[in-house]
Amino acid sequence: MASVKLADGELNYQLEGPEGAPVLVLSNSLGTDLGMWDAQIPAFTQHFRVLRYDTRGHGKSLVTEGPYSVAQLGQDVLALLDALELGQVHFCGLSMGGLVGQWLGINAGDRLNRLVICNTAAKIATAEVWNTRIETVLRDRQAAMVGLRDASVARWFTPGFVEREPAQVQRITQMLTATSPDGYAAGCGAVRDADFREQVSAIKAPLLIVSGSEDAVTPPSGGDYIQARVSGAEHQVFPAAHLSNVEVGEPFSQRVLDFLLARKG
Repeated sequence: MASVKLADGELNYQLEGPEGAPVLVLSNSLGTDLGMWDAQIPAFTQHFRVLRYDTRGHGKSLVTEGPYSVAQLGQDVLALLDALELGQVHFCGLSMGGLVGQWLGINAGDRLNRLVICNTAAKIATAEVWNTRIETVLRDRQAAMVGLRDASVARWFTPGFVEREPAQVQRITQMLTATSPDGYAAGCGAVRDADFREQVSAIKAPLLIVSGSEDAVTPPSGGDYIQARVSGAEHQVFPAAHLSNVEVGEPFSQRVLDFLLARKG
């Protein structure tokens, strides 16, 4: 683990894989940290120098006053790339990380080679949903994070996966209870305010969208919406809920690799 100093604090990151290989940036979901990508690292580091980081408000990164904006989170990525003297990279983000990927594709496309956005949408849920959650978290704090952890089991994973892989489910959901309530609420604000429905067609980087067939948070229809507006975009639907990279594992990693390496199935 290492960190780069931003203007208002430190952003935690981890860089793995062969020096000199193309760089792949991984961006976590709301309520997790860079460890959510652990299952992908063995496969991804065979081909890429993998840079993953804890989004502002999460993991070991800075927690600043909210609400955040996706533009702010995207600028954090650009600051990280600049600090590490990285030019053009591949980017893969899930949920909130997928919103960051959309922002980068729209506003900093020159920094992207190929873009993967997973379990996300151009607009996620309603302001009412997010405002209720923000209010609860800021009022009840750690008790609210425990309640969110329990509720997230059903949102993040299918019942079959929960039954088969209880240790994995516990590992991932514990990330939520370890997240700062202030950082989580500020991240909720970023997701609440993000709306790329009128801008997403500006993405020019080769794009892969990944959805989960059982994802009630960001269903495949959200991926269809983006695919219809981004020229040449690919859309892969896996039998999974919201955290498809965790639930699907190797097939997820392989599909992303095939896309990033421009291999045809």
